[in-house]
Amino acid sequence: MKIPKIMKRHCPYCKKHTEHKVAQTKKKNTSSLSYGSKTRAKRRGAARGKGSLGRYSKPAISKFKLTGSKQSKKTDLRYTCKECRKTHMQKQGIRARKVEFK
Repeated sequence: MKIPKIMKRHCPYCKKHTEHKVAQTKKKNTSSLSYGSKTRAKRRGAARGKGSLGRYSKPAISKFKLTGSKQSKKTDLRYTCKECRKTHMQKQGIRARKVEFK
């Protein structure tokens, strides 16, 4: 996917359309657990309560867990305003195998 190095975009800080320098940053590893899973994992170590808590009525995670990875990661583009020099991110990433700046 080819992206121009300089784009004219709306700057949320200047509150007007200005030229922006486009840069790609490396995605940081985030936890694969959802928010609910994290709270349940925390609770498991503390006060457990009584009963099996529905733990043993389901098959092992290895049986139903999705395997494999996606072919491409979502892009993480940062836009730096040429006037105020502030950086903001894109709202959603676009899936692309290779990002090239022209």
